[in-house]
Amino acid sequence: MTAVMRTMEAGGKLDLRVVRGVPSHGEDVVEWGTVLTPRRTVDLAAVRALGMPKRGLPDSVNEWRAKNLPNLWRGARRVALAKTFQIPTHFGALFVAKVRDGEVIEELGLASLRVVTDAGVAAIADSFGNTFENELFNFHGMGTGTVAEAAADTALGTELTTEYNPNSTRATGVQTTPTNVYQTVGTNTIDSGTPAVTEHGILSQAATGGGTLLDRSKFAAINLVSGDGIQFTYQLTLTSGG
Repeated sequence: MTAVMRTMEAGGKLDLRVVRGVPSHGEDVVEWGTVLTPRRTVDLAAVRALGMPKRGLPDSVNEWRAKNLPNLWRGARRVALAKTFQIPTHFGALFVAKVRDGEVIEELGLASLRVVTDAGVAAIADSFGNTFENELFNFHGMGTGTVAEAAADTALGTELTTEYNPNSTRATGVQTTPTNVYQTVGTNTIDSGTPAVTEHGILSQAATGGGTLLDRSKFAAINLVSGDGIQFTYQLTLTSGG
């Protein structure tokens, strides 16, 4: 009986994929710009990944996130409590990215989970009587006010005016409505001054000096010069009961 020997050459295929900034926690994956759902935003691991310093990020981003922690925590603890006790709620989430010459140069992350205003809630209620249109909440204002957000706020603390490009004109957002979320993304740029931007608001008109304020967020300073801007991604999440 003759033994037959077969020689097989090793073979195979290796696929490599680079994934930037996608931290995993449990079954969910959260990344910059991801639509936030209640199960994600109130998960402390998600808040850590999106808004807190972490290894692998640029030093400038981690430094900003460290300075911003008190602002982020003001809202995160309230949202977390609502999820813990399964209380239906609504909350705004604000992401920020620095822009230069129309291009995003630095994604800073989750800046705030505060605060939907009394005036904003009243306007939403009025919309059921057809005296207000919710889609008007699509204009992004920014300013240099340093006082923390409050539900009674009706305007930014110190909104920019002539620094805006065009002057005294808020950015108009691009609106989408994923499940249970209203999202608007807008980019404010400046053509004068050197403001340290510390606040953002969603308002109902493009012109500065008026409009209904839906949500105001206070965050650590982002220093701008002419030609710079900030891309704001605002998400209003509405949770159902249970």
